[in-house]
Amino acid sequence: MNTATHWNILLSNQINKKTFIETIISGKAAAELAPFNDLKGILYSDLAIDHFIQKEFQYLELTAVDSNRKLSTFSSGQRKKKFLQYCINQKPDFIIFDNPMDHLDQASRVELSKALEEMASHIKIIQIINRAADILPFISNNRQINSDAYILEEIITEAHESKIIAQSGIPQPAHTIAYDEKVLVQMNNVNVSYNERPVVKNINWTIQQNEFWQLIGPNGSGKSTLLSLINGDSPKGYGQDLYLFGRKKGSGESVWDIKKNIGYFATNMTSLFTRNHTLEQMILSGFFDSIGLYDLPTTLQKKIADEWLDLIGMKHLKNKMFKRLSVGQQRLAMIVRSVLKHPPLVILDEPVEGLDDENVALVCQLINLLKHESNMTIVYVSHRIEPNLAPNAVFELIPSEEGSVGIIK
Repeated sequence: MNTATHWNILLSNQINKKTFIETIISGKAAAELAPFNDLKGILYSDLAIDHFIQKEFQYLELTAVDSNRKLSTFSSGQRKKKFLQYCINQKPDFIIFDNPMDHLDQASRVELSKALEEMASHIKIIQIINRAADILPFISNNRQINSDAYILEEIITEAHESKIIAQSGIPQPAHTIAYDEKVLVQMNNVNVSYNERPVVKNINWTIQQNEFWQLIGPNGSGKSTLLSLINGDSPKGYGQDLYLFGRKKGSGESVWDIKKNIGYFATNMTSLFTRNHTLEQMILSGFFDSIGLYDLPTTLQKKIADEWLDLIGMKHLKNKMFKRLSVGQQRLAMIVRSVLKHPPLVILDEPVEGLDDENVALVCQLINLLKHESNMTIVYVSHRIEPNLAPNAVFELIPSEEGSVGIIK
């Protein structure tokens, strides 16, 4: 009789991953995964962690992850560690790990990999991943799934260099955002603390026009804190020696005065677009900074949207519902939405997390196109170093007990 063993399973973003996982958890797996049907399994994923936190807020009785502290109060990296222990405490026969390395810094990836290898002696592991680089080396069963028939096939590694550029140059904006100064953001000895806990210390960072920065640092080092200072969302900027687009923070500027100069993308933004808007409508909403299209676009705006869709090879999908697109297609479209107006500063917060290797290549091509064919400054946030991206400089946050310090590399 066959017994369940450990698996690495590589999926593309086109696969219905949710249904595949439900098939295994519900005991309806076929072929090589059939031995798991009689076993008790649990899912470890970012979505599972979010659901757990929602239950915490609903005051439901749960097995405590930490007797003195709720999961929602931990950083993202700490949440992953605590939730893993919760899963182990349920004493399952197997755990399905859905992209467990996403949103983790390199040290945390190594630590998690070692923890999983130790766990493998008494709990079966099914790791579902989108990046070939995340394959756990101690697992010998490596397969990929290429269709929703969920047939396990041998992994074929190939270079993903699909061409997405369908024309010369990127579309020009309908109206130019006027900003003529060289310096966009300047931080001089900026310090931020929360509840008397220092987060960042004496940060000195100047972002100028036409630069391409990568912001890196371990989980909990303060990357999100710096981004919230730049986009005007954090009140911690008041009283600091902080200049945003030529004005000192707190000198009478409105949040709109700041945000009109910024194109912002974060992976969680796609979940905001839940209504039945088409891809074209979602792109056009970027002209109005709205979640969905509620204004009548001009002929010029529709022409520009068409040009961008043509550029990324998605014009034939313009009338398809945005929420029915693949993850990779949604991600490309959301990045385009953030740069429609050619803002002076573009912030891309972990744009490739959760993408497969092919879609990572497409997003990297688009970022490189923005870098080489526009005057937009890019701040790219990611734990991974993508070989196809070449930032001009790296700003690294290094944690200490007195708050993270920043160095330029």
